Amino acid sequence: QVQLVESGGGLAQPGGSLILSCAASGFTFSNYAMGWFRQAPGKEREFVAGMWGNGNSKHYTDSVKGRFTISRDNAKNTVYLQMNSLKREDTALYYCGKGKRAYDYDVDYWGQGTQVSVSS
Repeated sequence: QVQLVESGGGLAQPGGSLILSCAASGFTFSNYAMGWFRQAPGKEREFVAGMWGNGNSKHYTDSVKGRFTISRDNAKNTVYLQMNSLKREDTALYYCGKGKRAYDYDVDYWGQGTQVSVSS
């Protein structure tokens, strides 16, 4: 069955960096878009970054452009989120999600989430 396992969250200072990983199994990874999403307390889950299955296109929400970078290693069935210049407002539970198709981020499976906290 499909499994998505996130790791790499933790506590960072403002201006610091973290890298999140999402290890996938149970499906042909390169055939599907993958995305990172986050949910802060009291807010709805939002799209953060996504990458098409073939790796040819990446998408970011405006608030993270220039600070976060999504990448994927189709040989390792893993998607990453490099987060630099972290801000307090990046604090949230971060999820990876599997798209239903190669070219969109309509998610059909979610990981369990990894907490990112940005504080001094």
